[in-house]
Amino acid sequence: MSLRLILIPLAILTALALALLAFQVGRSPAPAPQDAAAPPPPPPPVLISVLVAAHAIAPGALIRDEDFVTKALPQRDVTAGLMQDTAENRVEIRGAMMRRYMDAGAMLSRSFVLRPRDRGFLAAVLEPGTRAVSISVDAVTGVSGLIWPGDRVDVILTQELEGQNVPLARKVFGETVLADVRVIAVDQQITEGGVAASGNDGVGKVARTVTLQVVADQAERVTVAGHMGHLALAVRAVENPLPDAVPGKVTVFGADVSPEVSASSRRTGVRMNLIQGDHREEVTFQ
Repeated sequence: MSLRLILIPLAILTALALALLAFQVGRSPAPAPQDAAAPPPPPPPVLISVLVAAHAIAPGALIRDEDFVTKALPQRDVTAGLMQDTAENRVEIRGAMMRRYMDAGAMLSRSFVLRPRDRGFLAAVLEPGTRAVSISVDAVTGVSGLIWPGDRVDVILTQELEGQNVPLARKVFGETVLADVRVIAVDQQITEGGVAASGNDGVGKVARTVTLQVVADQAERVTVAGHMGHLALAVRAVENPLPDAVPGKVTVFGADVSPEVSASSRRTGVRMNLIQGDHREEVTFQ
């Protein structure tokens, strides 16, 4: 048998085998598509800390740090006007006055507060029928800067009479012109620990002015006294069982304070000028 006769059947068989293989591959199912990657979970909501009332707050109350706590809200629920719990907002509302009643847990809005630098704040702080009057003080007359808004004080006037005919024992005297009046501001600070309109909290600073809450006639009295002599403040105890001093009823002279001044006055007597026509003579009466 020739080689040609052998190769021809082999070629035919090879072709048939390749055709059969191609047919099987065409009928095989397509590979299943891989599962698509699962979408990432949504990010957690952004939370914003806002101020809420720690307890019920009455209208007219001056805000303290402990009056408000923090509550976290989703950003989408924080509406315009709500005050966020930031250091700047805490400082801004410290000493501010509540305009309206707040229940415990209620969220604080800017429209609820009247801040110390807002127009009309001082008038809103005053009790009905009262006035605000300021006096100048220094490190001594202002009790070394230790007077705070809310303290009760007496206002003492000290005078020195001029003239050679004034007895030494009565030359210098002092008297209480206002008793048991309320301090409502020191410089521009209206509450203890509050912030002044200028942004300075006043710590370590000697006050220059103290504003008092008085009635109408007391305002006139202290204004006149400020032109007559030197005014000083005396802080009263928180609980004062003693009766209030009656302004102007008790006068303390130099002789009441210094025995030497009193003795000197008795030794020198009273001096008077006697005028007879053009003749002037000073006479001392023992």
